[in-house]
Amino acid sequence: MTEQTGTGSAGDADYGTIGAGYRDYRRPDPRIARAIGAALGDADTVVNVGAGAGSYESPDLRVTPVEPAAAMRAQRPAHLAPAVDATAERLPFPDDAFDAALTTFSVHQWQDVRAGLAEMRRVATGPVVVLTCDPALVRDFWLYEYAPPVLDAEARRYPPVDVIAEAVGGRVTVEPVRIPADCVDGFNEAYYGRPEMLLEPGARRACSSWSFVEPAVADAAVARLRADLDSGAWDARHGALRHRPEYHGSLVLIRATP
Repeated sequence: MTEQTGTGSAGDADYGTIGAGYRDYRRPDPRIARAIGAALGDADTVVNVGAGAGSYESPDLRVTPVEPAAAMRAQRPAHLAPAVDATAERLPFPDDAFDAALTTFSVHQWQDVRAGLAEMRRVATGPVVVLTCDPALVRDFWLYEYAPPVLDAEARRYPPVDVIAEAVGGRVTVEPVRIPADCVDGFNEAYYGRPEMLLEPGARRACSSWSFVEPAVADAAVARLRADLDSGAWDARHGALRHRPEYHGSLVLIRATP
């Protein structure tokens, strides 16, 4: 597993292939953004590691984005700062260069998560904030009934919460993040009450875990989901989720201060 700079790839997922159209489905959700903003506190300068197309980069902060995947850097809108081509494990900044360090939906892509988190701690004088998924909870989602290899890949790739806490050090808090029913950041659990969205190829491509299963396996999972939606079987088992305003899944916000 390698993390390449200057290419379409980052970490173990090929964003040169799956990154096209990412921004159409993975937009910053304002409620998740508020939770991130609260975790960053009164920081002014922030390094955003694994910044991708720029989700959750507040216009009220001076953000320095870092993104090794060319396909993702190319999707950054013009109003955001251009991303530095570098990896988490080798941040090209001096010690204590920023008030805070942030990474969202990225730690599972890194070649060496401990080294990357140590680098975030090195360059930030204040909080290190990590938005990620708890691998111990990933398989609790209904999608596991249809696509177990997808969520197995997701659970395997996400670092355990205690590993993240130990690697970044300091005083650590772990808070579950509520996922709103109309969440516009289209990770798998964002569609907890909108299962039809996962029938769309673009929505699945925007969740990198789908790229770790063979196309035939993914197609079979989608076919099972479509059949259960058409027959009403999905709604018989999970239809109450359509009316739930928010969902408590595997999404967590980890905050560490020195």
